[in-house]
Amino acid sequence: MKKFKYITIPLLTVLFIMQSCVKDFLDKTPDEDLTPEQVFTNPAFTREFLANIYAHLPNEAMMVDNTGVANPFNGAADEMEITHEPFFSNLMNAGNWSSNTYTSSGWSPFYQAIRNCNIFLEYIHMLRPNEFYPQQVIDQWIGEVYFLRAFYHFLLMRIYGPIPVFNRTLGLNEDFKVFKRLPIDEGVQFIVDDCNRAADMLPPRILQQNDLGRPSKVAALALRGRVLLYMASPFWNGNPDYADFKDLDGVRLFPDFSAARWEAAAAAAKACIDAAAQAGHRLHRSASNDPIANYQETFYVNFNDEVFFTRNDPSYIHLDTYSEPWGIPGAFFPHQGVTQEQVDAYHMANGEIPITGYHADMTPIINPASGYNETENDTEETAMYVAGTRSMYVGREPRFYASINFTGAKYKMVTDGLKFWFGGPNGRQPGQGAFTRTGYLMKKLTHPDYDMATRSGPARTWIFFRLGEQYLNYAEALNEVSGPVGDVYTYVNLIRERAGIPALPEGLTQEQMRDRIRRERRIELAFETHRYFDCIRWKIAEDVNDGPIHGIDINTPGYTMSSDDFYRRTVVESRIFEQKHNLWPIPFIETEKNVNLIQNPGWD
Repeated sequence: MKKFKYITIPLLTVLFIMQSCVKDFLDKTPDEDLTPEQVFTNPAFTREFLANIYAHLPNEAMMVDNTGVANPFNGAADEMEITHEPFFSNLMNAGNWSSNTYTSSGWSPFYQAIRNCNIFLEYIHMLRPNEFYPQQVIDQWIGEVYFLRAFYHFLLMRIYGPIPVFNRTLGLNEDFKVFKRLPIDEGVQFIVDDCNRAADMLPPRILQQNDLGRPSKVAALALRGRVLLYMASPFWNGNPDYADFKDLDGVRLFPDFSAARWEAAAAAAKACIDAAAQAGHRLHRSASNDPIANYQETFYVNFNDEVFFTRNDPSYIHLDTYSEPWGIPGAFFPHQGVTQEQVDAYHMANGEIPITGYHADMTPIINPASGYNETENDTEETAMYVAGTRSMYVGREPRFYASINFTGAKYKMVTDGLKFWFGGPNGRQPGQGAFTRTGYLMKKLTHPDYDMATRSGPARTWIFFRLGEQYLNYAEALNEVSGPVGDVYTYVNLIRERAGIPALPEGLTQEQMRDRIRRERRIELAFETHRYFDCIRWKIAEDVNDGPIHGIDINTPGYTMSSDDFYRRTVVESRIFEQKHNLWPIPFIETEKNVNLIQNPGWD
């Protein structure tokens, strides 16, 4: 029997799900050879092998990412600006990257995880059930691995488009050149099939404390729904820009348009929603049902009723470390700046859209029905901001106050209002390199009890799948199938009602509803690694990610809270996003090893 190196099979770096392992396994040396039989006839070793597969889940809490393997996507979307080099999102925004310029990406770690999934599936039949590990547990492990194999393929596909798909391990003597990229619709079907297998083997919901963080049937259905939504969307479904993208054998890698893909996406999202309801999932609400707390708590009350699948990892500290403003004891890296474009997207408290466009000088075109204005400072104090806060931040919807730190906002011990102007206690200081370039910082995802001085706070998770996304997935797909029918309104309005704003107006056209759903996704799913990929799949990334990104003027000395020019929209960065940037380049070293692994269009 062949052997493989069982090199460093660590405990999954999670906080809640993995228990300590048997001593004899931990006593083994890191470079010891173990045969598959030795691993997969031992339940503890098998469990550890499974734990190692989880360890490859991307650390999306790490938005300040200089590798490209964690999460450069938020900083490369029009919702966030990461302060300074050498973070990978800055290279992306400058158009200063290629197949040679990044040494790490999802390609290698995700394919390593896929290989481990295939090893597990090929050898798990050796494991015999016993009183501690009955067949039900083993079957659940198998379901988890089908889910993980599907998820890792999806993570690759959302970056690179059509990819090689692997449903088995490769022998050392096999010719790797025979493996090539699969047409994207066939790759999606592979993921869907794995999700279906997983759903059949997993419990509807994970409730046992020791198992929190593992995928459930609902999580598998959520992944299926998301990948089918991507497949139905304009970038993957009949994209004329990639109609001639073929492999060396002349096989097209992107299909013609099919309206049936929107029907499949709608059906999949609804199936997930129905299964979630049966399993007891619901939109999270705080004990007080306060709309701001409803939304804030969704991201730091671990494993609440809305959540399907998470990564549980101490890296959550990055969410706070890079969002804490100067003036908070211990603050040192306020890098996660929110763009003015994102700030302007939030509704007013009356549910109206405040800004419908911009004049040539970037002054806003204001919707008079919204009640929005941005020229006054005679505002009264509230629980969220101090007296004298600029009117552009007043009367906004609850998710705005749960998501954005702005000048005048109360935050932790700063009860007299944040001050982000140049030289202000929370703003840029002379000679300083770490500051928010936009005049805003991300508040969403942070924890109110995190202590920056000691770098400590309550443990929490990164959410990959939650119910709110599925509501919006279903509404989007159903609107494309049938227009703004009742269920479209129902599921968008459930999101808005939890957020404390009025329902959508009746009588919207399909196009108007499409715009409303896209705005709702931008707000509800902000900073959750959706916006970058949403803009690509909608084929608007070349419009919104190419050109100037704005903040307010944090560079001119002498301002105060009442200075009109401080709030003037100011170019923070002029970004480059060309057609080729919709798909990442396959790493040069990979295309060199396999001539049949053709590069994405526009990349060398």
